[in-house]
Amino acid sequence: MDRAPGMPRPRRRRLATWSAATALALSVAGLAAASPASAADVNNIRNAGFESGLSNWTCSAGSGTTVSSPAHGGSSALKATPAGQDNARCSQSVAVKPDSTYTLSAWVQGGYSYLGVTGTGTTDVSTWTPDTSAWKQLSTTFTTGASTTSVTVYTHGWYGQAAYYADDLSVYGPDGGGGGDPAPTVPAAPTGLTVAGTTSSSVSLSWSAVSGATGYSVYRNGTKVTAVTGTSATVTGLTASTSYSFQVTATNAAGESAKSAAVSATTPGTGGGGGGGGGGTLPKHAVTGYWQNFNNGATVQKISDVPSAYDIIAVAFADATSTPGAVSFNLDSAGLGGYTADQFKADIKAKQAAGKKVVVSIGGQNGTVSVSDSASAANFANSVYSLMQTYGFDGVDIDLENGLNATYMTQALRSLSAKAGSSLIITMAPQTIDMQSTSNSYFQTALNIKDILTVVNMQYYNSGSMLGCDGKVYSQGSVDFLTALACIQLEGGLSPSQVGLGLPASTSGAGSGYVSPTVVNNALDCLAKGTGCGTFKPSRTYPDLRGAMTWSTNWDASSGNAWSNAVGTHVHALP
Repeated sequence: MDRAPGMPRPRRRRLATWSAATALALSVAGLAAASPASAADVNNIRNAGFESGLSNWTCSAGSGTTVSSPAHGGSSALKATPAGQDNARCSQSVAVKPDSTYTLSAWVQGGYSYLGVTGTGTTDVSTWTPDTSAWKQLSTTFTTGASTTSVTVYTHGWYGQAAYYADDLSVYGPDGGGGGDPAPTVPAAPTGLTVAGTTSSSVSLSWSAVSGATGYSVYRNGTKVTAVTGTSATVTGLTASTSYSFQVTATNAAGESAKSAAVSATTPGTGGGGGGGGGGTLPKHAVTGYWQNFNNGATVQKISDVPSAYDIIAVAFADATSTPGAVSFNLDSAGLGGYTADQFKADIKAKQAAGKKVVVSIGGQNGTVSVSDSASAANFANSVYSLMQTYGFDGVDIDLENGLNATYMTQALRSLSAKAGSSLIITMAPQTIDMQSTSNSYFQTALNIKDILTVVNMQYYNSGSMLGCDGKVYSQGSVDFLTALACIQLEGGLSPSQVGLGLPASTSGAGSGYVSPTVVNNALDCLAKGTGCGTFKPSRTYPDLRGAMTWSTNWDASSGNAWSNAVGTHVHALP
């Protein structure tokens, strides 16, 4: 969210150009990780771990080098740095057999990272991930044509983005005769298995990464219940007030490791775990508005001034402290005309008495809160819960626009849920780029906490062109842009009741992306009822769609509350 009026975000403008240009790459990004290769398969890539420098690899414009840290496995990894019009493409010609299926994978870290293959003789494929602070595996499959004997495997970054790192690449499948790295060995058993959080119906687990592993299997009371590629998982469908034992194994093409040491977890009773989708008591269709704890030219308000059309009021913002992960909130009494903390608390109570929810928002455009390990996750949960007790907030809004770590933000929010109970409100306000794929950290976090999540109000502004769920590129500021991008979330795993449309309340509220309330209402009707659509029409309707959000109640007030009068009334009238 913008703290300054009409201030566009340079980062988003850059990503807007990128998003339209990479429609093809994104259209294949959803390919699922393939099943492990058979025991007879080999890794056909040579110098897959860059232990021999850049031998067998070619990098564009001298963009590649090898480094000793960070390395996923062994002692070296590739570091490639995009510059100017060069996207730091590093490639290798790999010998393959015709009419054969191969699994392509790589571990990446750092800036935007792409992995792909050309010359397959059938369909060339690629996959990607936005910037990631920890090693992450990319994986896809391809099939060679009847006369294909070699393919080109490549990695690259993106223009204007940070350097990326790549390590332990593999093309597993039939031996193409060109030599390569040895076949993998069965990985070691995982260590560090811990319980990250519990609800009345779920247990969240995390563990340490295992070198050479391409996936992990989770066992409950000795029975396999799920398989994941990362180092965390949430086991759902559990019974309240019940004790469970969990173990994890590591897997790759060679097989499955021994089980880890077991950990036990007991689910809380139904009154203490935040189950059932989260959110306490809210209307079926709700309107969220951000309230500014600062004066940037919009109408200055007290909480009591916020119109009744708003069901959730997000107080913007809590700020980072010197303690990693911890946040604090300081009422800007001077900027708000002498608004005192006691008045603020009393106004929150009055809103709650009227059936409204008031949450504290973390981050914003300038927010620097970082939750990147277990300690900072605990600090985050403890500090937010302390603010809830001090001011009476109903929950928290996650508006971290400079990235988040899905593993540890999930851990933090589950810990907060365990403290606050089932009435906890959790809202999120990701940027459009954050919700383009379920592999993105924001989307992963939302899915990880789906059982306690209230609503995701994606910001459909300061964005530029983006992909819709049909693989087409849509321009910001249209009904199609709102509906086709919402469809990604609705079909990507979120419940309709967890999806809201976030728009500026006026042209002053954002650098770009303002649409009239009529456009917002048409998009809501299109999604909920199948009417009012543009050229894009969803394959089905979502009558349980949660509603809409705006930045901000203050900019709305500056425009005579035109946004909330129109959109608020429309949201509450949805079937």
